[in-house]
Amino acid sequence: MRTLFRLLLMLSLVPCAASAQSADDELVRIKELIPDIVLDVKYATVDNFTHQKLYTIGESMLARGAVRRLQLVQDSLRKIGLGLKIYDGYRPRAIQFLMYEIVPNPVYVADPNTGSNHNRGAAIDLSLVNRATGKELPMPTPFDWFGPEAGHGWTLGLSAEQIANRDFLLSMMENVGGFVRYDAEWWHYTHNPSLAIPLLDFQMK
Repeated sequence: MRTLFRLLLMLSLVPCAASAQSADDELVRIKELIPDIVLDVKYATVDNFTHQKLYTIGESMLARGAVRRLQLVQDSLRKIGLGLKIYDGYRPRAIQFLMYEIVPNPVYVADPNTGSNHNRGAAIDLSLVNRATGKELPMPTPFDWFGPEAGHGWTLGLSAEQIANRDFLLSMMENVGGFVRYDAEWWHYTHNPSLAIPLLDFQMK
């Protein structure tokens, strides 16, 4: 009887676990979970390396599990008067093909045939802002700088403030949020648990 009870209990827990996993894999608007996060979605403007408006709206989405981790980072930053600014999150795969036609360099633009982590809602591009002034903290390069100066190991010609800000963002994202850096771009981080999400291709509305 006890064995049967244990089996029934285990079976009753399975849907809950599956539901939690499904919820974490769902793409959600970042602002819905973190209302005070700053959005500066570059591909919804012409202020990007393609000089074209690629998104229909200036919203940003990410896997729910990744947003929950991002929430921890924002909560910690808020205590010291700082916050996150989002440049890009989920990216339709069709947009990835267009980007790769313009810059066919997989170091900076992932090959759409294999897909980008952005196409899964698992990658985020972001920086730090002063919440009182709304100004971005000085970083080594602008967003989408295609060159070695954007890498985490670059120091030549950088000020101590730029290096400190880059390293602080890295520490917050990895140690507090559990994200993983991309060495060639100081702004790009990945939420590895969300990599199981398939490549997606829908425009946000």
